Amino acid sequence: MIQMKNVYKKYPNGIVALNGMNVEIEQGEFVYVVGPSGAGKSTFIKMMYREERPTSGQMLVDGIDIATLKNKKVPLLRRQIGVVFQDFKLLPRLNVYENVAFALEVIEESPSKIRERVMKVLDMVGLKHKARMFPTELSGGEQQRVSIARSIVNRPKVVIADEPTGNLDPETSLDIMNLFEQINASGTTILMATHNREIVNTLRHRVIAIEGGLIVRDVAGGDYGYEA
Repeated sequence: MIQMKNVYKKYPNGIVALNGMNVEIEQGEFVYVVGPSGAGKSTFIKMMYREERPTSGQMLVDGIDIATLKNKKVPLLRRQIGVVFQDFKLLPRLNVYENVAFALEVIEESPSKIRERVMKVLDMVGLKHKARMFPTELSGGEQQRVSIARSIVNRPKVVIADEPTGNLDPETSLDIMNLFEQINASGTTILMATHNREIVNTLRHRVIAIEGGLIVRDVAGGDYGYEA
């Protein structure tokens, strides 16, 4: 699903975020990305959905070369990828249903298919009964559930989550993680950047640790590996 070969990323200010990274992630894997602040995790994550592109090296997502992908084709790539952010990034003037439906409207799906799919994913995340409520009327955990519903409504092959529990309390974080477990069980690849030691150590999956723009540890069923 994801393959990086000798990938470098150097920003205009001279900072090298990725320093010759090599990794392969198979379809259906659940992968945590951990490491200290400034290690290159955000660049690694953003490159997956072409928010950033490599300075050199080859990066393939579902067979698509990120480095050479033309800008006009980026939306096609992103239809295969769901993204969940720490701060939810919901549209405040749209209600829950509309926020999720928006992802299908932009690809001109039929109204009947949109309703069927949106209600199905809202039921999955436990918010079917709040479809007409607005983001400001929801708790942080509920807003993140809407964000997750939006990320999977297109049935993406991979979901990328950037600190999805960073703004949530421990109990709510566990509920959100259980949702990701369900999504992964359906065959969707999950790639999650996180600083949440307890989650990584409790719900064991592959752990990729990044430091200085390089992968320094890659362990199946690993632990968080950093001191508190």
